Amino acid sequence: MKIQLDLSGQVALVTGAGQGIGQAIAQRLADCGARVCVNDINPATAQATAAAINGVGGEAMAYPAAVEDRAAVEAMVQAVLARWGRLDILVNNAGVEPSASLLEMTEADWRHTLEVNLTAAFLCSQAAGRVMKQQGRGVVVNIASIAGHATPLPLRAAYAASKGGLVGFTKECAREFAEYGIRVNAVCPGVIITPMTEKLRHNPEMMAKWRADIPLHRLGWPEEVAELVLFLCSDSASYIVGQAIHVDGGKSMV
Repeated sequence: MKIQLDLSGQVALVTGAGQGIGQAIAQRLADCGARVCVNDINPATAQATAAAINGVGGEAMAYPAAVEDRAAVEAMVQAVLARWGRLDILVNNAGVEPSASLLEMTEADWRHTLEVNLTAAFLCSQAAGRVMKQQGRGVVVNIASIAGHATPLPLRAAYAASKGGLVGFTKECAREFAEYGIRVNAVCPGVIITPMTEKLRHNPEMMAKWRADIPLHRLGWPEEVAELVLFLCSDSASYIVGQAIHVDGGKSMV
């Protein structure tokens, strides 16, 4: 059963919301009454998510942009303000996950991963935080990973570094923003059924290993991550600050 929360009158910005976890988050926030800016680097998927929300009676706008670009981020926040006059919720979800050994990874892939997974969260949090400070309240949720909590992922050095950094950034951002009435937390998904994991899910050996390593013996769904994000964005989580909460079927505890 889905939790029932009221976000009526609130405005949310979700990055990387064209598919997977970001899409599920955008749709769930809209289900509960939030007006949602759907960001994605891919214009077609951003438009598709926004159209799906609008098609069921919600209110959404698509804003394709590269969130590692400061000018693009600031323009996006201004577009949200021009449309709705406020910004209450930021979900930093955009991410990339290149696969390569340390000895073979290119410097370009390393830098791009940190820019999209970590620098973008800084840029978006800074731009949105300035608006939220003036409002006297707001919520930021960063989508990190169990890879940010010493759970090794083979051939994912750049990804693990970026997500570990995002967890640390979450805690310091939470400390600074709390003074302005802005709550900041992170959600750390495990193995979720998304386009990002599709290739590996076609590998029988990998699937068998995942099922063996996860106490619930299954992969998670994007909607299961979205439920926690929804809760953290709501007033029901009003005393939760600076936390990095796992949604991983128990994998990080074994």
